[in-house]
Amino acid sequence: MALRRITLRDFVIVQALELELQPGFTVLTGETGAGKSILIDALQLALGARSDAGVVREGSPRTDICAEFDCPKHVRPWLEEAGFDSDDMLLLRRTVDTQGKSRAWINGTPATAAQLRALGDMLLDIHGQHAWQSLTRPESVRGLLDAFAGTSMTDTLARWSQWRADQKALQQARQAQATLQQERERLQWQISEVEKLAPAPAEWDELDAQHKRLSHAQALLDAADGAIQTLQADEAGALGALTQAHLLLQAQEHIEPEFANLADILASCLAQANDVVHSLHAYLRHADIDPQRLAELDARMSQWMTLARRYKRPPAELPALLQDWKAGMRQLDAATDLEQLQAAETASAKAYQAAARALSQARAKAAPRLSAAITQAMQGLGMEGGRFEASVTRAQEPAAHGMDEVVFLVAGHPGMSPKPIGKVASGGELSRISLAISVTTSELGMAPTLIFDEVDSGVGGAVAETVGRLMQQLGSDRQVLAVTHLPQVAACAHHHLKVAKRKSPAGTTSTVLAVQEEQRVAEIARMLGGERSTDTTLAHAREMLNNVATSLGVED
Repeated sequence: MALRRITLRDFVIVQALELELQPGFTVLTGETGAGKSILIDALQLALGARSDAGVVREGSPRTDICAEFDCPKHVRPWLEEAGFDSDDMLLLRRTVDTQGKSRAWINGTPATAAQLRALGDMLLDIHGQHAWQSLTRPESVRGLLDAFAGTSMTDTLARWSQWRADQKALQQARQAQATLQQERERLQWQISEVEKLAPAPAEWDELDAQHKRLSHAQALLDAADGAIQTLQADEAGALGALTQAHLLLQAQEHIEPEFANLADILASCLAQANDVVHSLHAYLRHADIDPQRLAELDARMSQWMTLARRYKRPPAELPALLQDWKAGMRQLDAATDLEQLQAAETASAKAYQAAARALSQARAKAAPRLSAAITQAMQGLGMEGGRFEASVTRAQEPAAHGMDEVVFLVAGHPGMSPKPIGKVASGGELSRISLAISVTTSELGMAPTLIFDEVDSGVGGAVAETVGRLMQQLGSDRQVLAVTHLPQVAACAHHHLKVAKRKSPAGTTSTVLAVQEEQRVAEIARMLGGERSTDTTLAHAREMLNNVATSLGVED
């Protein structure tokens, strides 16, 4: 079981609908224009199809679609990785308002349309009535054969992208050799100019600090000497005054205990002041006015300033600028290393060719099996003696999809040579071939629900009965939904849903009802004979249903 329930609110001409779905093969039938495909359209919208305001029923603010599935095991890792709850049930919901604004949820958590589409690919496989058109498109044909072969173009595509990138790098390097050489020479000259200076990181700040000290040496010496005199003068010095104050407080601390704390503070001040005097004497012993060193600093800083002005950068940035140039030089050296680029291009070409050969081998091995399976399916669809061939030939040029051209060929009658499917098959034949392919390849995917939307268009009679049997067979192990206008197909279904359109003063609405027993007989009779059922069509309908029930009983 996969799709359990679908609920619609104000969708196109459906006012309200809640439909329980069953396992096995279910058909949807109804008069022309009743909206038989309306459930398919709603499901596609719930699974991320493009939305617009046209899906909202006239007079309603929004449409609301919910689809409830049994959660397949292969879907749960995706749900967990994407941050959605992973339970036994999977609920998808989507709304669209009259402005065309869409909102979506997965298990109650907001989701994007892209996430719905990714999830939909794992839940549903839809075959439309115009599916045959894809059989003439090379990418669709290749994809179908690759799916049948159980292989993927992912590795080949990645190798192709790398090869193309390496080809482009080599080509650009060859075309830009003259320009690159000029740039290299310019960088080399700039690097050599700055390397003569050999600027060290943080050197400029140190030079600037030394220069300031030497250029103000006399003022610094005078300041140090003046500070010593201020602290140590015999009568007016700060040290003498502090000493006197300390002694006065100390002499009375036995009377006033608070003086003891203050005396301790003054003692600390005296110790610190003496440390300052000691440090200033040491500074004066080592400090000196050094004109020669000052001249050296002037010269060195002038070199820095000259280069800084030339390259329009602050002096402190020269070391970093030099490193940037050297990095640029290394990149240019790599870009001009044609041998290395050629080696990389050759290696990526070999990697692509190896991946493409593996893909070609898988396709060549799978093509005969696919051809035989579809040819066999064609025999029961009114194309006895017809032959299908999946042709794999070498392409003129390699491409992202590999080195193969994959074409579907068909011979509609015995003795004919297979030719491209779009050139030799009629519309009815194309529909039957498409159905044969759909049935043959439907088991490839992991989607638990298959939907066939009028893929039986253009067939009838015994072929229609064969189509019904095939879908009934598919429904034995997967859930199959089919929109059909053929009574032979409808009679083969395990479950039958009838779509009806009703007109009222409030407008036209569409409903879907499950029909059983006599109601089902009446619906199949309508499909056989038109608007009015007769005793003959009713009898024929009963006979069709009885024949199917008998065959099912025999099979059981």
